Amino acid sequence: MSNQVVLITGGLTGIGRAAAVAFAKKGAKVVVAGRRDEAGKALVKELRSFGSEAEFINADVRKEDNVRAMVDRTRPRKALPRRSRPTFLAWS
Repeated sequence: MSNQVVLITGGLTGIGRAAAVAFAKKGAKVVVAGRRDEAGKALVKELRSFGSEAEFINADVRKEDNVRAMVDRTRPRKALPRRSRPTFLAWS
């Protein structure tokens, strides 16, 4: 999965966090979005310990401008080519 980039919203706890860890263990590049900076930074450190590239984006998916910014920041990582139809995993 080293060529795959996964964007997970609500990834700081619960199922989202478990998905982020599982993808990182498989070697995917993981972008995790959430609203708590400290928890996000801690999770990125954990994901990187598995040898995965990881990034945290502070975003609230209830706000359209946050979602657009999150996608714009993820796209350069080759997660979302312009012609793709992204699938977002979201938990609240």
